[in-house]
Amino acid sequence: MNQIRIAIIGGGISGLYAAYLLESQGIYDYVLFEARERLGGRALSVALEGTVAGLSDPSDRFDLGPSWFWPDFQPQLDSLVADLGLERFVQNVQGDSVIERIAGARPVRTQGYSTSPSSVRLLGGMAALVDALAANVNPDKVRMGRAVRRLHACEQHLEIESESGDGSRESWAVEHILLAAPPRLLAQDIDFLPGLPPSIAQLWRSTPTWMAPHAKYLAVFDSAFWNKTGLSGQARSAVGPMVEIHDASSPGGHAALFGFIGIPAQTRNVMPQEQLQTMCRAQLVRLFGPEAGKPVAEFLKDWAQDPLTSVAQDLLDGGQHSVSLEATVDSSPWAGRLIGIGSEWSPQFPGYIAGAIEAAALGVRLMLQKQS
Repeated sequence: MNQIRIAIIGGGISGLYAAYLLESQGIYDYVLFEARERLGGRALSVALEGTVAGLSDPSDRFDLGPSWFWPDFQPQLDSLVADLGLERFVQNVQGDSVIERIAGARPVRTQGYSTSPSSVRLLGGMAALVDALAANVNPDKVRMGRAVRRLHACEQHLEIESESGDGSRESWAVEHILLAAPPRLLAQDIDFLPGLPPSIAQLWRSTPTWMAPHAKYLAVFDSAFWNKTGLSGQARSAVGPMVEIHDASSPGGHAALFGFIGIPAQTRNVMPQEQLQTMCRAQLVRLFGPEAGKPVAEFLKDWAQDPLTSVAQDLLDGGQHSVSLEATVDSSPWAGRLIGIGSEWSPQFPGYIAGAIEAAALGVRLMLQKQS
């Protein structure tokens, strides 16, 4: 059995930031488990070529997960972005917006609106943050493609059993575990021995996972033709399939529009992807004109069909942000040994990228205090 001091379960932004914080304090006695074959979790950016962002021009990468943050509200995340040397830019909202109220009726053009304070995006998408954090973490500490299946609280240590895609298993003995995955997934996919207290298990199962019921459609164009007619790219629709649409263009790159799909997750689950994409293109044509029907590329990400994000209950939820959870499990034998650091454990921003940063920082600090 392998032995190490700290285990991090989840290689999304919270798990990566926890590893980043540990190494910045000279702590290398840890291992990070990520079930996917990529890092980032719900932060997913795609390249124009249709592959997951990596080697592409950062100006031509587009977010299919979270896209925005708000520097004035979320200074901790903004400071990290600056420290990592990442470039941010203000979300484009210049121009009129379009509202579609009734099927068959002509969409209405109306004065645009902006948020205050302004929302910003990262050049290269949220994958730029993932890449920058990963570049500051020892890759030998990351166990990709390994899902944690079992946690056993022994008297002297915690035993972790993980499984790879080919079914091979490995075990680790650790002192502390940082939980950087959505609580619902942890409650469903990991066998806790002995079981978690019923109240904790029920609370985790009832905590919504942000992004889990959602689907996003994105269309890429050679130019932002909507700007030429004074439109911002923003739209609202009671007709659908998209209920909310925004400009997803980046400075220096291709133009793009993306929308949140309002069709319930249970219905999408039985719809062919090609049918849904055709419906989205037709809606863009209704809202923005015939040029919108000829994207150079299009992407669809249905998070409800991602088993490493969504559970069955998420298909029934409305996708609201969760209420913050207590970071620790106080009941023996788990007391002081499990610490939640995923975004859903954030006191201020549960479900947001800023929440992942906040929860990871608080969790690492709490763990180190318990060890001192």
